[in-house]
Amino acid sequence: MSGENHQSIPLVQHEPWNKGRLIGQKLPLKPKDVWSIRVRLQILGSKRDLALFNLAIDSKLRGCDLVAMKVRDVCIGGRVRERTTIVQRKTSRPVQFEITEHTRMALGQWMDKLQVPADSYLFPSRLHGSPHLSTRQYARIVHKWVESVGLDSTGYGTHSMPRTKAAQIYRKTGNLRAVQLLLGHTKLESEARKHRPLSRDRGRRRPHHFRTGQALTSRPTGRVRIAPWSRPPAAVEGCPTRAEPSGANAPTNGYR
Repeated sequence: MSGENHQSIPLVQHEPWNKGRLIGQKLPLKPKDVWSIRVRLQILGSKRDLALFNLAIDSKLRGCDLVAMKVRDVCIGGRVRERTTIVQRKTSRPVQFEITEHTRMALGQWMDKLQVPADSYLFPSRLHGSPHLSTRQYARIVHKWVESVGLDSTGYGTHSMPRTKAAQIYRKTGNLRAVQLLLGHTKLESEARKHRPLSRDRGRRRPHHFRTGQALTSRPTGRVRIAPWSRPPAAVEGCPTRAEPSGANAPTNGYR
């Protein structure tokens, strides 16, 4: 077949899905950012967004669990609960959280406006095809909150909401196990990976060999030895040796 019959196929350049996006762990909101967003929502009079924002901070739930909450989960006998339990969709494990006073007030105002039975969804969708707010709609709402206070929305997302209170608790206590129980996560390693940058802010202690002045080097066999430069001067070749005490000045405890 001659080369004239061959037709060149144009290459289609696909744009990467993560082009221009910040990939990795989403940043938690700082306390000043939380109060700024809360005040702005109060000024705007957005009862649904204010209840959604406060509940997202207190519950520390994933987006799929937050938007699927029902009225009976937070309300009983016409009153907002002070504490409730939600079974997570990802882990199928229950997680309990406290509903603070600000959140109870916001939820009460939102349910007074909503006027729905206890079996209805707490955040219904405005679209007829969806019974409740979707996770994609929730993500757009979170980005709108972040941008309203002058933050870069690429560094924040729906995962920033559960990490906000957990980051504050970890900065104050340093208890990773408590953060794991609050978030309802199954693996402690994932929590350590998420909160590892926060430990630098707390000024974590150095390892033992750095505190004692010993430098550790590892051999291929896995043994640990003290590097020559960290040994006493008498053990390094070429350095003058110190005279050992003798007689009455000799140590009696058997250590030199």
